[in-house]
Amino acid sequence: MKQLNSAEIAQGIATLSVKGSVLYIAAHPDDENTRLLAYLAKEAKVRTAYLSLTRGDGGQNLIGNEQAELLGQIRTQELLAARKVDGAEQFFSRANDFGFSKTSDETFKIWGKEQILADAVWVIRKFRPDVIITRFPEDARAGHGHHAASAIIAREAFVAAADPKMFPEQLKNGVTVWRTKRILWNTYNFGNNNTTAPDQLKINVGLFNPLLGKNYGEIAAISRTNHKSQGFGSALQRGEAFEYFSHTAGEPAKTSLFDGINISVENKQILALLKQIQEQYKISQPSASLPSLLKLKKLAANEQHFNHQLLNEMIMACAGLWAEAVVPEVNYAVGDSIPVTVNAIYRASGPVKVSGQLKGSTINLQDNRLSSMKYAVKASKSDVTQPYYLQNEHPIGYYIIHKQEQIGHPENSNGLTAKVQFDVEGEKIDVNLPILYKFTDPIKGEQYQPLVIAPKVTATLSDQAYLFVNGQPKAIEVNLKSFTKNVAGDLIPVLPVGWKSSPEKISFSLTQKGDGQLAIFTITPAANASSAVLSLDVNIAGDTESKGFKTIRYDHIPNITLFPNATAKLEVVDIKIAGKRIAYLDGAGDLVAGALQQIGYEVVHLSTSQVMLSELSGYDAIVTGVRFFNVNEEARNVHTKLMDYVKNGGVLLEQYNVNNGLKSANFGPYPFRLVNKRVTEEDAKVTFIKPNHVALNSPNKITAKDFEGWVQERGLYFADNIDPQYETILRMNDTGETANDGSLLIANYGKGKFVYTSLSFFRQLPAGVPGAYRLFANFLAK
Repeated sequence: MKQLNSAEIAQGIATLSVKGSVLYIAAHPDDENTRLLAYLAKEAKVRTAYLSLTRGDGGQNLIGNEQAELLGQIRTQELLAARKVDGAEQFFSRANDFGFSKTSDETFKIWGKEQILADAVWVIRKFRPDVIITRFPEDARAGHGHHAASAIIAREAFVAAADPKMFPEQLKNGVTVWRTKRILWNTYNFGNNNTTAPDQLKINVGLFNPLLGKNYGEIAAISRTNHKSQGFGSALQRGEAFEYFSHTAGEPAKTSLFDGINISVENKQILALLKQIQEQYKISQPSASLPSLLKLKKLAANEQHFNHQLLNEMIMACAGLWAEAVVPEVNYAVGDSIPVTVNAIYRASGPVKVSGQLKGSTINLQDNRLSSMKYAVKASKSDVTQPYYLQNEHPIGYYIIHKQEQIGHPENSNGLTAKVQFDVEGEKIDVNLPILYKFTDPIKGEQYQPLVIAPKVTATLSDQAYLFVNGQPKAIEVNLKSFTKNVAGDLIPVLPVGWKSSPEKISFSLTQKGDGQLAIFTITPAANASSAVLSLDVNIAGDTESKGFKTIRYDHIPNITLFPNATAKLEVVDIKIAGKRIAYLDGAGDLVAGALQQIGYEVVHLSTSQVMLSELSGYDAIVTGVRFFNVNEEARNVHTKLMDYVKNGGVLLEQYNVNNGLKSANFGPYPFRLVNKRVTEEDAKVTFIKPNHVALNSPNKITAKDFEGWVQERGLYFADNIDPQYETILRMNDTGETANDGSLLIANYGKGKFVYTSLSFFRQLPAGVPGAYRLFANFLAK
């Protein structure tokens, strides 16, 4: 529970006289205009929210190797961190970011337009905005199919939310139809794309807020810098800055976003009292405002359009009231009794009577003396820490969500909380305190992390897919972890008919919480099998679970804990490799090195300094990780050493880089440039320009079948202006577009071979796509 300072309290009290609301809608984390959100929330003082249709699952990750849903988890938390800075709220739909899309038609085909529209309507009916603002237009100027789709969804939801015939089932779940006054497009001028015009409504949002000590450009930059997985650290912008708006639907606005909308509280008695509170507020003694704020609470008790939650927060802040609910350990298992301690204190410099009630127990708080209340709660299966939208297997375009009331929430809304009722001079204030693990880090000091409720025992596989080379058996390791004491049972692999496991089960007995055990099964494919799915059952006294364990830790967001299904794809691949020892230069983060080890390569990770100091001739090939030339400051310095390695007979394979923000554009022995061209249709036809080229024939014969089953895309940031010394052997394009030859460049240089590929191997290999492995192995062969 955050303790506000005097300036923040003054800002909050001023906000109490406003009742308007604005909903901003776009497609991804980072699409939102944080400067406008900060201005609306802190200057206009209206309730402000951002509806991001997706969680950014399909993007790239500049800080680690998490992809897909794991990346979506990171970006969800980054958005929540951004909202804490700019003051807006955060919502999501069930749409999954399946990667770059070139048209809204393609996007809707994969998302399922009607259900995403329903989600947007639900959020509008719950949030009840006076104004809706979109970030993008509905056409190709949006630059991304998801972007254009978000604008189309926003406009259609604007209409549908007011129509009782649209999604009538929602009206049985506590919402009513809602008619928003207008919807506008927040036009922009960045890059080479200027969509602003002199006749558009414009607002100067570059104002300075003396209570906060910052202007809205500064607040926006701090907010946006939370998008660290996208490398969006931003410089603080100071001085005037204008935002432009183009009318979309509803009643046009001429001078203000709120033309024709009364965003002020209408009750004259309430307004008069609020004016008095503001005028008499003492920055050095906020508690002096308590009597008037308590009077206001009684006066506004029956006011429907009043921010009662904010008023309660201001009362608690003026009373210096602070509370927390903490546990002594970070995780507990289902069935465990969890000891919870609620600590509370108030620090009002005056005769204020405050008490707290929890689980039927009442404690009278004394000024500036910390008091504690203790109780225990038992963890149930429904409390297991798992995002509500990841509790069911889902298709590529959207999450499966069964409960209407969950739609829109960034996180689980039914987590364990301590429900405390505070009594401030007879006025009751209910607070749900999140139950957190509190500890002291010797470097960072006092820290909080989310409480984790776990299955008794988890079984974690190291990979999401396993390759069985030429049908040979494969040893698969499973990490068992106990989240409780004295637990025993059996770990049982579940396989399709014909597949075999040796042994058929492994017994475990784990004494202490946190104990682990490594279980190894040798899996033999069925005769003539091509693929299968492995599941792991953890059987404890007749109760079966099938969950793995995954944690994501970064300093800028809370720790993320997941318990995904303990399953993996099993793929039988006919593959030959030439060469054995590979050096890998890490880029922005990917899982390619581990994937190569699965098929028999020995992979050694090298830093750029090790490249400069090492004798490289002992490596059969060198591979650079994705975005190596974007994130490694030493990329330009190793170029000569790498080219000498190729010249002397080595193989250098460089994976995709982004055309912007390059540390060096000197990639290979001959020039080419990168452009923002890609093939997003993962099933796009691939034509072999030179079918007899060695890269398509040795050591593996590559056919069209090897391009089946690819995920998310074919490739991205293709090459252009290609020197004729390079050979291009693959041609592909999305529907209706010109064929592109820039996904793969190969050149002989001296005694060796240089390969640059924009094909998305960083997605295909971890996903276990057999053909991608066969193709990659050919590229690594001399």
